Amino acid sequence: MFRDGLFAGSRVLVTGGGTGLGRMMAERLLDLGAAVEIWGRRGEVVQATAAEMNAKHPGKASARAVDIKDPEAVEAAVAAMWAEGRPATHLINNAAGNFVSRTEDLSHRAFHAIADIVFHGTFQVTQAVGKRWIKDGTGGAVVSIIVTWVRTGAPFVVPSAMSKAGIDAMTKSLAVEWGGYGIRLNAIAPGTIPTEGMFARLRPGENNPAERAAAKNPMRRVGTPQDIGDMAAFLLAPIWINGETIALDGGNWLTAGGGFHDYLSWGDAEWDEARARIRARNEADKAKRG
Repeated sequence: MFRDGLFAGSRVLVTGGGTGLGRMMAERLLDLGAAVEIWGRRGEVVQATAAEMNAKHPGKASARAVDIKDPEAVEAAVAAMWAEGRPATHLINNAAGNFVSRTEDLSHRAFHAIADIVFHGTFQVTQAVGKRWIKDGTGGAVVSIIVTWVRTGAPFVVPSAMSKAGIDAMTKSLAVEWGGYGIRLNAIAPGTIPTEGMFARLRPGENNPAERAAAKNPMRRVGTPQDIGDMAAFLLAPIWINGETIALDGGNWLTAGGGFHDYLSWGDAEWDEARARIRARNEADKAKRG
């Protein structure tokens, strides 16, 4: 679909780039000639991913352990990219967090666990990179990963839906405010593109969630790394699109309204089991970060 070397000379910062969608997009951009810097909270994970990327694309991938919830850490990491002579030319805001819960059961801490990454963190990275593009006069391009729920709402994922709606608004607002600096901002709202971590927190304990999602999709399939990689490349390429959010889900958002309505039938026992499964996964991830 794209010419070889389309992103030669470009350097793409990908938050949450060590696994999942972030890794898929980073690998596609590497194939098209870009260099990438991937961020994540788990330093060992992003370092291992970068090493695997460099085995295929020598010297093209670097990694940095950054918790984007921390504005000082974000500013220091972005400043280091510029000081090291490797400034970002493009940005993919992918880092996120999510889990299913009845809203009345959410603690303040649980709400902030999502909002501080998705809402605050995404803004902090975008501002830190964008202000340097403005100062340097280079322009740039941003793609943020949001959700189709910003159009429909979604039960049982309210912190994510609220936070992603804020990023959708940021995309549209900065597209106008920063367009004159040659900075474009767009967003992708992907449907189900299977990643193990996503299913562990959104479909805890469910067998074959990808098959279920495919059966309900108008195109009878789920998304692929090629789908998300190509869409990211399209929006980051020099094209006259600014302030758009593109649903990448085979038309599923037109039918599903967030996709969690089946949980309306759950009672206390089902929610208790789901919380236990999600808590166990979170503890396992914390142990890896430690």
